[in-house]
Amino acid sequence: MNWDQVEGQWKQLKGSVKQQWGKLTDDDLDVISGKKDELLGKLQQRYGIQRDEAKKQADEWCKAQKEMREQDTPAHTSKY
Repeated sequence: MNWDQVEGQWKQLKGSVKQQWGKLTDDDLDVISGKKDELLGKLQQRYGIQRDEAKKQADEWCKAQKEMREQDTPAHTSKY
């Protein structure tokens, strides 16, 4: 999953974001709207971390979302 996909699926991903970063408010999530830079800024603000650490966390979360989606999608198998 890349950040364009995150932005496009933001409403579905909000719960996962809230679970990962509980200090983010619903208003924060509305402001972020799936935009990576907005998320990084809010993580820095709410958690008092540097941008590099916020980016690392966001990238790990994004990668985990991709892996979960791949597990949820059954592999295409031929019937023949």
